[in-house]
Amino acid sequence: MISPQPSFLFQLLYDRYGPQHWWPARTMTGMMVGAVLVQNTAWTQAAKAVDQLESRGLLDFAAICKAPDELLWEIIRPAGYFRVKTRRLKALAAFLASHANLAEIIHPGNDRLRQELLAVYGIGKETADSILCYAAKQPVFVVDAYTKRLFLRLGWIETGKESYDIMQQIVHGAMAADVESLGEFHALIVRHAKEHCLKRPQCQGCPIVICPLGDIHHFNRET
Repeated sequence: MISPQPSFLFQLLYDRYGPQHWWPARTMTGMMVGAVLVQNTAWTQAAKAVDQLESRGLLDFAAICKAPDELLWEIIRPAGYFRVKTRRLKALAAFLASHANLAEIIHPGNDRLRQELLAVYGIGKETADSILCYAAKQPVFVVDAYTKRLFLRLGWIETGKESYDIMQQIVHGAMAADVESLGEFHALIVRHAKEHCLKRPQCQGCPIVICPLGDIHHFNRET
């Protein structure tokens, strides 16, 4: 297994793509709703559902709690799995709406927030950490399928079956606990995965000079 170099990877990606201005939502509420709706779908589809909630006056946790399931099914249908996601969205909304002000719970100093989020129906580690990083501004690196794919191709993990915590620790153990850098790193990996590190890798023009896969593709072209 190759020794991970997260800081170097971050710099390579940042030099190529620049700041990504993530999370791609206009409000904190939109960010958290989007974190649920983007599960198992593309952000473009989740964004359509967030926009439709906003246009119907339902981008509000108290309103989501009161809305009939059937209405939410119709509105968030673009995000897919609309029945399951309605239940998950209502569970998150109920948890957050139980506080008079989001600032009471969504803030950098709330050390209990991750465990509280993980106790909410349908909120896994990726969704919880997205909320921690991009809404609560806590220094947490978000691991997703793109991270796993890239780390596997870089040789930083061996099988792709490593746990979420192991992949997160690769980054946390090497980079400063800085919310802006960790959030940007995740966003840059998403950008790179959509341009080069696709399911079928597009190695030509890839900025990651430390990628063994790029060396293999270069060797194959030369021979």
